[in-house]
Amino acid sequence: MKRRVVLAGGGHAHLTVLKNLDRFIDKDHSVTLISPTTHHYYSGMGPGLLAGTYRPQEVRFHVKKMAEDRGAEFILGKVNRVAPGDRVLYTETEEKIEYDVVSFNTGSQVPLDGISDSAKEVYPVKPIDNLLMARNTILDRIDNEDLRLAVVGGGPAGLELAGGLRQIVKHKDGSARITLFAGSRLLGSLPEKARRYAYQALSDRQIAVVEGDAVQDINDGYLVTSKGREFQFDVLLLAWGIKPSRLFRGSGLPTDPNGGLLVNEFLQSVKYPEIFGGGDCICFQKKPLDKVGVYPVRENPILYYNLLAAITGGEMKPFEPQDRYLLIFNVGGGKGIFWKQNWIWRGRLAFYLKDYIDRKFMREFQVCGEPYEEE
Repeated sequence: MKRRVVLAGGGHAHLTVLKNLDRFIDKDHSVTLISPTTHHYYSGMGPGLLAGTYRPQEVRFHVKKMAEDRGAEFILGKVNRVAPGDRVLYTETEEKIEYDVVSFNTGSQVPLDGISDSAKEVYPVKPIDNLLMARNTILDRIDNEDLRLAVVGGGPAGLELAGGLRQIVKHKDGSARITLFAGSRLLGSLPEKARRYAYQALSDRQIAVVEGDAVQDINDGYLVTSKGREFQFDVLLLAWGIKPSRLFRGSGLPTDPNGGLLVNEFLQSVKYPEIFGGGDCICFQKKPLDKVGVYPVRENPILYYNLLAAITGGEMKPFEPQDRYLLIFNVGGGKGIFWKQNWIWRGRLAFYLKDYIDRKFMREFQVCGEPYEEE
């Protein structure tokens, strides 16, 4: 029997499905991909995109072409509402899309609370192509101005973005004051050795760090901290945390307190077995997972296998998240910080290893000639 499969979002966790759509289409099932953009940018290489280490073509997947080349329908848009009882999705334009099985990989967003409507040159870290816009803004101004560049966020993204900014300035032989607003504590959940390496990397790059005083309000050209201090900026990168959209909670689907779609070990909704999900938009019921790229990448083949099983009646595979994973931070200038359990080191080799892993992942799923696209 022909089944209607819908993929909402073309992110990391859907790439194996997209690459192997013939397994669905050849069995006479229909597949529809709904995505707000024709390309999906790989977040793991986002700081390198900002810094100019990578061209845009090297860090993105042409998800529209992946879908259409394999016989799927592509809809440029975003799912705004789910009617699970009717098995219907509604887009922002109220287009009605029926499904038998749907999978969500809609990612996350940076909360914009506390940002004035008048604030200009503020770039949330997601979507990733915002970083390209920020880079172009800086390049347009760096030759004629002594820029004040700010990064808000004390996690790994904030560290990497600050290093990327310094790389832009150094490459252009420009002048800029860069400040990282790290909230209560820079990399607060990491081992002390990793934090010490991060402080050293920032110091080496003449990046000031503000801790113990969270950013509270962001206005046009200046921000205000919880202690009432004001700091001026010309360009600000916002990386103070992420959360899923209001889509699932607003549609009455079971979620975690942050609004992430609550899924079981098969990456299915705990209430609606025809609804699946992966990446930052979900909450794994057995154990909430850190928002790191390794999990969407590893959910990738599991979603593919289980979506096939859902339409053929086969047995599903459980997703078994690893407790220990590798993180490598790109701190700019061709250097990195390596962290896995108690093994922590830094230097050029760390960046080379990260670069190798990232490029290998891109080669696996860049199947539409992306590196050769025009700007």
